[in-house]
Amino acid sequence: MRGRNLRGELDAFLAGSERELIDFRRDLHMHPELAFAEYRTTQRVADRLIAAGLTPSVLPRGTGLLCEVGSGDGPTVALRADIDALPVPDEKDAPYSSTVPGVCHACGHDVHTTILLGASLFLARQARAGLLPGRVRLIFQPAEELPGGALEVLAAGGISGVDRIFGLHCDPRLDVGKVGLKAGPITSACDKILVRVSGPGGHTARPHLTADLVFALAKILTELPAALSRRVDPRSSLSLVWGRVEAGSAANAIPDEGVAEGTVRCLDEQAWQAAPDMIGALLESVAGAYGVTADMDYVRGVPPVVNDEVSVQMLAAAAEGVLGEGSAEPTQQSLGGEDFGWYLDSIPGAFARLGTRTPGSDQLADIHQGTFDVDESCIATGVRLLSATALTALWEGRRPRTTESIAGVAMA
Repeated sequence: MRGRNLRGELDAFLAGSERELIDFRRDLHMHPELAFAEYRTTQRVADRLIAAGLTPSVLPRGTGLLCEVGSGDGPTVALRADIDALPVPDEKDAPYSSTVPGVCHACGHDVHTTILLGASLFLARQARAGLLPGRVRLIFQPAEELPGGALEVLAAGGISGVDRIFGLHCDPRLDVGKVGLKAGPITSACDKILVRVSGPGGHTARPHLTADLVFALAKILTELPAALSRRVDPRSSLSLVWGRVEAGSAANAIPDEGVAEGTVRCLDEQAWQAAPDMIGALLESVAGAYGVTADMDYVRGVPPVVNDEVSVQMLAAAAEGVLGEGSAEPTQQSLGGEDFGWYLDSIPGAFARLGTRTPGSDQLADIHQGTFDVDESCIATGVRLLSATALTALWEGRRPRTTESIAGVAMA
C-alpha cells in the first residue's frame, strides 16, 4: 500500500457518496425493525449492493446478509455491522424520526449499517481497479439486541475462511473524528435473569398467616445484588441489575405470584461462568427465609468482547492514516454487552468505539434512550476507518505480522 494516496481516494469517494449515505441512514432511522424482523432493512442493503455489482446472500432466517468483495488468493477480512433496532419510542424532534410506534434506532445500528455499506461501495471500487489484495466479507448481522444474531451468522458459515474481523459501535461520549481503542476486553459478558416467586397469597391484614410475597420479592431484589458483591472478586465487576418487577393487583391482597427480570453483567469470564450457580444458590437461600418458592430462568447472552492486540494495532494505524494524528485514543472496558464477542471466540479481530458527538457540544444523549442521535459526519469517519482497516489487514496478512510493519503502513 506504500505510495498510494488512500486518504485522497477516500476523499474523492465520499465527495460523491456522503450525501447518499446520510440519506440512506435517515431512511433506515425512519423505518426501524426489531431483531429478526429486519426484512425491509435487509432488502434496502441488498438492493444497493446489487446495484454496485456485488452478489449478497440473505441469511437462512430471511434477515441479515453476507456479501463478498474481491476474489482470488490472499487473506480474507470480515467487516460486521448490526442492523436491528430497539423497542424504544423515538423522542426526537427530527425530520427523520421513527415512523414505527415504540421502535427506534436508539443504539446507532442504522449508522453502523450505513457505514458498512459505504465501506462496501468503496472497497468494491478498489476491487474493480485491482487494488484489493484479498477478499472482504461483509456481514450485515440481524438481532444484535437479542441473543442469537451473531450465532445465526456463525451457523451460516459467515466467518468460514475469514482471517480477521472488525466492527465498530457509536459512542456519544467521543467527538466525531475520534476512535476509542483497547486491546483485551472492551465490553462485558451480559446475561438475562428471570425470577418467578410464588406463595399461598392472602390478606394484607394477616401476613403472619401466609407468606408475604411482595416483601420476600423486595428482599430478593436487594439482597441478591448485595450478596454477589461479597461473593466474587470486586475486580470482576459482577453486576446484577433489575429492570422489571411485577406483583399483585390490589392494595389489600398479598399476591400468590411475582416476577423480577434483569441483567447480569461481568468483566471477568471466570466469574461469568460461575454466576448462574452462585445466583441460584443465593436465591434459594433468600426465598426460603421468607417461606416463598423462587424459580430462576437464566439465559446466557454474550461473552466479553476481547480485542486481539495486533488487530487493535491495525485499527490504530488505519485511524492515524486516514483520520489524522491523535484520532485514535485509549478507551475503557464497559459493562455493556455486545455479541461481537462470539466472533472473537473463533477468530482474531477488534471492536472500536466511534465518536458521534459534535465537537464542542455539551449535550449527551446516551445510547438506548429515545433521544439518541448522532452528528452525521461520523458516517464518513466510519467509512474511512473500516475501509482503511480492511486494506491494512489485507496487506499485513500477506507479510509477517509485526508491530513495526503495521506502524509503517502508508496511508497518505
